[in-house]
Amino acid sequence: MADDREDVYSKAVRAGKRTYFFDVKSTRGRDLYLTITESKKHTHEDGTATYEKHKIFLYKEDFEKFLDGLQDVFDEIERLRSSGEYVQTTEPPPARPADDAPPFTDVNFEDLDRKDI
Repeated sequence: MADDREDVYSKAVRAGKRTYFFDVKSTRGRDLYLTITESKKHTHEDGTATYEKHKIFLYKEDFEKFLDGLQDVFDEIERLRSSGEYVQTTEPPPARPADDAPPFTDVNFEDLDRKDI
């Protein structure tokens, strides 16, 4: 039996090292669903790149609840920004450690030679 599923519509949003994909797809039964994918590029020292991906599947029975929740969150963000308690700027957020940076550890290097640890 042939696979009748198809991609119906796709929208890519690039944001720095991340790209968000919004893909509308159709099931074999012709129902629509949405996949939301976050793809983050990792460039290695040798110049090669890999991509870390996270995907959410959103089915038709959840469209309205998802949209309501998302709208509520954006309304609250707007309310908080307009309250003056939070700053709305066009500046980038504070720098975060690189995802491939070693995690912070509380190790004293002199302890590495000790046998009683």
